[in-house]
Amino acid sequence: MDKTTSAKSTRRITGPRQGAQAIRRALAVLRILAAGREDGVLLAEVVRATGLTRPTVHRIVHVLIEEGIVERHDRTGRYAIGNQVPELALARPRPSRLLIAANPSLQRASAEIGDTLFLTVRTGNDTLCVDRRIGVYPIQVLSIEVGARRPLGVSSAGVAILAAMPAQDARKIVAANEKRLEAYRTDVATVLGQVTAARRLGYGMREIGLVQGTKSISTWIKTPDGRPAAAMTVSAVRTRLGPRREQEVAEILLREARIIEQAIRG
Repeated sequence: MDKTTSAKSTRRITGPRQGAQAIRRALAVLRILAAGREDGVLLAEVVRATGLTRPTVHRIVHVLIEEGIVERHDRTGRYAIGNQVPELALARPRPSRLLIAANPSLQRASAEIGDTLFLTVRTGNDTLCVDRRIGVYPIQVLSIEVGARRPLGVSSAGVAILAAMPAQDARKIVAANEKRLEAYRTDVATVLGQVTAARRLGYGMREIGLVQGTKSISTWIKTPDGRPAAAMTVSAVRTRLGPRREQEVAEILLREARIIEQAIRG
């Protein structure tokens, strides 16, 4: 093979890979910015969470600003998702099959349990809250809002989703999130221990929720091909989830999770 042919072959091999890497880096930056919601995220935080160099992050962010995907808050210097993102989302206004299937179960479980109920989906190495139902009990735990994004493993929902995966896959995701876990005062060993406990129990349980003095229970929801795609979570003040009621609530969530899975299968 001559040098010209070899060079062309190299370009064919490396070109697409380099393009894919650039796209993946941009998406990683967008996911971090999405976690910051409207308040945004400092550039240094994006660098720390993604593991990319500052010049690389700076370059990606400013290209995204030029395209209207990211915006910079002049007062705080923080970067946030831009106005063009929700406009793009209008291209798919219909709720997902999971949301449609989950709605009756969320209504039923919320009425039966009385505490705040969340539906969280997996998106890459993150969780995203897509629904929240406020119960009738006078004290409600509103730990996260719809649209809140967290690294997998930070919440009981994330732990439940990881627990439903093959152990090797779960370890890989937790390791990839290692730098981001620091912001939530946890680490790889702690998360993996919680995942192991969730596998043993059959559901995720956090003795200390995202809000001090609360407790959370989560059950995973799998797609027809057996992959964990979401979790249903109850968060309540600790006194509401003693050992006996914990089991009762877990059974309700497990029942509804199976109903959702059946509805998805159609």
